[in-house]
Amino acid sequence: MRKILLTLSLVAAAAVPALAQTIPGSVNVSAVVPGTYTADGRHTQVAWTVNHLGFSLYHGLFGNASGSLTIDPAQPNAAKVTVSFPIADVVTTVDALNKHIAAPDMFDAAKYPTGSFTSIKVTVNGTHATIDGNLTLKGVTKPVSLAATFTGVGTNPLNKAATGGFQAKGSIKRSDFGISYLLPALGDQVDLDITAAFEKKPAA
Repeated sequence: MRKILLTLSLVAAAAVPALAQTIPGSVNVSAVVPGTYTADGRHTQVAWTVNHLGFSLYHGLFGNASGSLTIDPAQPNAAKVTVSFPIADVVTTVDALNKHIAAPDMFDAAKYPTGSFTSIKVTVNGTHATIDGNLTLKGVTKPVSLAATFTGVGTNPLNKAATGGFQAKGSIKRSDFGISYLLPALGDQVDLDITAAFEKKPAA
């Protein structure tokens, strides 16, 4: 039995790809490949936090995002980014709350199925940037400013795509978007923590 287990362990170790031994991405702005990238929906998340009745800070997450990033390291301030995310795919730790967030008295996902952000101005300072743009929720569009940090760039060893990403933080008032359920007991300010990954697959 020990020999069998040892053999299986050796086989498993041999099957581990090289990416387990190295980190493919690095914070190297000059390594960014110019062009238009597509949002990696599996690794792009819009996390939010709201004050729950003054007792606790409650967290949730929107995923399955789509969108694009156009960037050229020679002209970083000309970068453009768009991200859309399905409201009905919201995730919390309570199934009933997930459904309620999509209900008419909250986001009304049946009528307004997606939220979106489109940049209008990007101001880069090294590995940091301010991204000013328009956020649309429940059919209402408001300006939002995000403080972004470049997190890494490189070639994804799994699909050979040039890949890069950033983290961005900001705050909004949900009442600005017509989401006034339980105000003011349930907090109006919503803090956003966005993790965005984009990839540019090689030509076939």
